[in-house]
Amino acid sequence: MEKKLAEFAHLVHRAKTCSLCASELSYPPRPILSLAERTKVLIISQAPGLTAHKNYIPFIDPSGTRLRQWLGVDKETFYKPELFSIMPMGFCFPGYKNGADAPPMKICAPTWHESLLNFVKPELTILIGRYAQQYYLPQYKTLTEAIKIEHEKFIALPHPSGRNNRWLAKNPWFETQTVPTLQKTVAALIA
Repeated sequence: MEKKLAEFAHLVHRAKTCSLCASELSYPPRPILSLAERTKVLIISQAPGLTAHKNYIPFIDPSGTRLRQWLGVDKETFYKPELFSIMPMGFCFPGYKNGADAPPMKICAPTWHESLLNFVKPELTILIGRYAQQYYLPQYKTLTEAIKIEHEKFIALPHPSGRNNRWLAKNPWFETQTVPTLQKTVAALIA
């Protein structure tokens, strides 16, 4: 058991000090992930934004506030890795492209996810945004399709960024049906 914990700690340390894509990033690499081997909920998100990069805390911006509202949890609960672990598709802030955050670096997920998931065994995995959905639920042509369908191991969500306000307005069922179900599921898991 101790050997397994040491292996996990070493792997997380390696991921948090990764610099594989340093030459392609606009900012110095600063991998941001928060993992506990025994976690209730694993959040697989896109990539940290600039505010997360500067503070070295995931979801510390308005999108994090909205995500916590969707989950029905407060900030203190959200930042307990044994309850909510966070592993983005891209571990570092990818910079900007066309006035918005650039896509996550493509090297992170294939390099780190499988080995980390060999240790992290969540009761529920939440896929946030199109990049996570395409990687883990590629059978769906759109994120909307993936969100509407119940999955055994995953719940797909749109990114909670204000950039998705138009999607939320076009899909009111998300906040009236999906969010209450998500809150009940999360509450039961972390009770």
